Amino acid sequence: MSLKDAWAGGRVTHGVWSALDDPVAAEIVGRAGYDLVCVDLQHGFAHLGSVGRILHALHGTPSAGVVRVAWNAPEQIMRVLDLGAEGVVVPMVDDAAQARRAADACRYAPAGTRSWGPLWGDVRRGFPEADEGDRIATCIVMIETAAGLENIERIVRVPGVHAVYVGPNDLALSLGLGRVPLEDSSELQEAVEHVMTTAHAADIAAGVDCAEPATARHWVARGMDLVISARDSVLLRRAVDEAYLNVAAPAGAGRYR
Repeated sequence: MSLKDAWAGGRVTHGVWSALDDPVAAEIVGRAGYDLVCVDLQHGFAHLGSVGRILHALHGTPSAGVVRVAWNAPEQIMRVLDLGAEGVVVPMVDDAAQARRAADACRYAPAGTRSWGPLWGDVRRGFPEADEGDRIATCIVMIETAAGLENIERIVRVPGVHAVYVGPNDLALSLGLGRVPLEDSSELQEAVEHVMTTAHAADIAAGVDCAEPATARHWVARGMDLVISARDSVLLRRAVDEAYLNVAAPAGAGRYR
């Protein structure tokens, strides 16, 4: 089942960011129960040269392997799909034209502009045909600028865009609110609500990035279809801190605190 199939069936999907450039770490996270693991090429340690190994590791887990590309560049989007990504997250989408560029790169002709290049079929057993590739590939565009928020009604109606995903940190900066947490800003929360209701009116999914599980639970209760509420590097740091404090250090002495 693709992510867009899950949303069409009313399922809420939970995700985790993969920032570490390590297929073993990704596989461990992928077996934890999350619906998707999103490899972060924008802010994480992985890159186009290593994402194939990470996606290959995720293929052996129940989690969908998704990639956030570094920018809305068709060549990046097509490349990660060829390498096995089941979906892409495209940052900083400001208007319908940019959303269309992202969506077109996810679909083969005649619906889109994705190039046919099934080289992974030489390595793996089989490669999805064009119609199956179009069925699987999920296009998620990020709303994280004032321009994106202003143009949201046109963005959500672009054919081939399956979900919009709010990046509250950049959106807060773009709106002139500074580095304010989503939980502490009513203006930012209203913007997120507007994105969600507009997306649902267009019959596509909506999501929001959440710093903590409690925030994710709040937005799921509000109607969000997709939340990412953890990052592998943070999970590792917290686990190591806790393990050290439990055996060797006085309370509060973790080095990252």
